[in-house]
Amino acid sequence: MSINTRLREAICVAGMLAVITAGCSHEKVRSEDRPVVPVRVTTAFTRSVPVQVRVIGNGEAFSTVSIKSQVNAELMEVHFHEGQFVKKGDLLFTLDRRPFDAALHQAEANLARDQAQLELADVQAKRYVKLYEYGVTPKEQADQMQANADALKAAVLADKAAAEFAKLQLQYCFIYSPIDGRTGTLMVHVGNLVKANDVPVLVVINQVTPMYVAFSPAEEVLPQVKKYMALGRLKVEAFPPDDPQRPETGFLSFVDNAVDSATGTIRLKGTFQNANHRLWPGQFVNVVLTLTEQPNAVLVPQQAVQTGQDGQFVFVVKPDQTVESRAVTVSRTFEGNAIVEQGIHPGEVVVTDGQSGLVPGARVEIKTGLRGG
Repeated sequence: MSINTRLREAICVAGMLAVITAGCSHEKVRSEDRPVVPVRVTTAFTRSVPVQVRVIGNGEAFSTVSIKSQVNAELMEVHFHEGQFVKKGDLLFTLDRRPFDAALHQAEANLARDQAQLELADVQAKRYVKLYEYGVTPKEQADQMQANADALKAAVLADKAAAEFAKLQLQYCFIYSPIDGRTGTLMVHVGNLVKANDVPVLVVINQVTPMYVAFSPAEEVLPQVKKYMALGRLKVEAFPPDDPQRPETGFLSFVDNAVDSATGTIRLKGTFQNANHRLWPGQFVNVVLTLTEQPNAVLVPQQAVQTGQDGQFVFVVKPDQTVESRAVTVSRTFEGNAIVEQGIHPGEVVVTDGQSGLVPGARVEIKTGLRGG
C-alpha cells in the first residue's frame, strides 16, 4: 500500500471521528438546553369520602286534601286567606245553616210525638195484658195493643236516626281543616251555591311540614340502595335553588316497587321535616343520597387528570424535578377532586396547571410551592 493511500485513509478516519464527536456534543447541548416548564402542583392525599348518588328531584306535599262540601247550600263565609297556613281543626267555611236547622227541628218534633205515643201504647199494652189474664178481653186484642207499642218503639228509633242525620247535616255547614297545611287558590266565593261532592273543590290544602322530595336515579344504583338501606337509615340532602349552600336534611323513606322500564330509573322519596318551609311542593332541587363512606380514598384535583389516546393520565413530578406520565383509573369525583382507584399513591406530587407544555422527562419549575390536600 502506498503512502498516499494510507494518508487518505487516516484523513477519512479522523473526519469520521470528528463528525461523531461533534454529534455527541450537539446532543449533549440540546439536552442541557431544554427549557424548564413552569407548573403548579399539589400532592395526592387520602380521606374518607361518602359514596353518593346525585340527581334532580322535586318536592311533594306530605298529604294533599281537596276540600268539598258534603251538603247542598249557599256559601256564607270564608274564614281564611288564600295561601294561609291553617291548623287541623281550623274553621274554613260556613254554609247557610237555616234549612238544616229547620230539618233538625222537624226531626226532633217527630221524635217527641212518637215518644209520647209510645208511652201511651206501653201503658195500654200492659193494661190489656192484665185484662186478658182476668179473662175480660180476648187475647187477640191484647196482642194488638202490644203490636201497636212495638211499632211505636220502632218509629221512635227511626225518629232518633232522623234527628241524628239532621244534626250531622247541620254540622256539615261548618267545614274545618282536616290537616295542618297551606291553602291554595280559593275556587268558590261567598254567595255561590255549592253542591255535595261536586266540582270545583272549594280549596286544596297541602301539608308541607313534613314533606317529601321525590327523585329518580338510574336503576343501576338500586342494588346499592337496597344493600345499605337494610343496614340503617340513609341520609338524603336537598339543596334549594335559592340557597344551595345550606341543604335540608332528611332520610330515605320510600323505594318504588318497580323500575320504570321507559326511562330505566327507580323512583325514590326522602322525608324532610321542612320546619322553615324552605322546600315547596313542585319545586326542583338538587338531591344527594349518601349510601356509605369510602375510607382512605386517594384524591387529586380534577384539573390534574388529563385525557389522552390511551385514557386518563396525570403528570407526576419526580425528585429530580422531571415529570413522568402516569396512567390512572378515576372512579368518580367529589367536591372538585378526582377519586383515583389506581395509578397514584398518597404523597406523590402531581401537576395541576401547565400540562400543555409537558412531555415525559421534561424538567419543571414549581412556581407556587406544594399544596397538600
